[in-house]
Amino acid sequence: MNLDKIPATVVTGFLGSGKTTILSSVLQRAGGKRIAVIVNEFGEMDIDASLLRGCPLDCDEENTQVAGEEDGIYELANGCICCTVEEEFLPVMRRLIERNADLDHILIETSGLALPKPLVQAFNWPDIRQHCTVDAVITVVDGPAVAAGRFAENETLVEAQRKADENLDHDSSLQELLEDQLSAADLVVVSKNDLLSDEQRVMVRSLVERQVPPGVKTVHLDNGEAPLDLLLGIQSASEDRIDAVHNHHDHHHVRGQEHDHAHEHFDSFLVTLGETTPDLLDKTLRRLLDEYAVYRVKGFSAVPGKPMRQVIQGVGQRINRHFDRPWEPGEPRLTQLVFIGRNLDRNAFYASLETAAVR
Repeated sequence: MNLDKIPATVVTGFLGSGKTTILSSVLQRAGGKRIAVIVNEFGEMDIDASLLRGCPLDCDEENTQVAGEEDGIYELANGCICCTVEEEFLPVMRRLIERNADLDHILIETSGLALPKPLVQAFNWPDIRQHCTVDAVITVVDGPAVAAGRFAENETLVEAQRKADENLDHDSSLQELLEDQLSAADLVVVSKNDLLSDEQRVMVRSLVERQVPPGVKTVHLDNGEAPLDLLLGIQSASEDRIDAVHNHHDHHHVRGQEHDHAHEHFDSFLVTLGETTPDLLDKTLRRLLDEYAVYRVKGFSAVPGKPMRQVIQGVGQRINRHFDRPWEPGEPRLTQLVFIGRNLDRNAFYASLETAAVR
């Protein structure tokens, strides 16, 4: 591998598997590396990109630099990155190559529906291959979901996300999508390991190892935290072997199957408030999750009297919270939450959540 090339790490996995948590952990432990981040996720407001912009707790801001046009976060929101490689991904890569002297590494977080293969193949384009290499494809697997016989924590949300994306040109089953993501992996990360029993860990590892290429390691992480040298510096040069990876999507195209998408109604909207009372906000969120078909809520809140922003992540009936970074001087102390689901009444959500706003 040409050591002068910019190494890029592709992080793939279903929605809610923990990709953003892992990327945040990498940025936290960057140790002076100048890193650019490309984020491709669904939503009216890219909360994942906003969370990555925030320096995580205990992050040494003097030693962590995120390089880029502004803050190093490049957002691709116009469809699944693997299906819009030429239109969306390649222009961003060309801009990064122009700044190669300022970069040590590129992190790419794909949408939950992305196939790694076409993305990795793009690194063989002459103007990309000359300057960049794929350090590794890291596939993140939701441990508890797989242990329970599912492919994602909320399969309904993943299916709805698939049908809502008009740019998507592959219609594999969730099982086939997971198998295709695993087939291109250089490293598999099983997330939420702390929620698994010893027996479940063995079962999940066995299921994963049946789908990955020989020699690909599987690691279990509790909170997405891992030593930096475990995730970066793998030097796999994945683009050299990617054409030999045969997946379900290739098989469908060989058979000439049509990729038809039934675009069902799917709601995604942003609610913005000022400071909110944590107990009231939590109570309101749980009631909304119970009354409506909310598949996911993500964002952050401004807590009165607290100098730090509180991150909120909700999938199903589970709501997780943590403080990620201090509010910047002059930064508006806002509560911003994205809701994703079906048949959601935006006005009703606003009215309910306003009861938690500080008057």
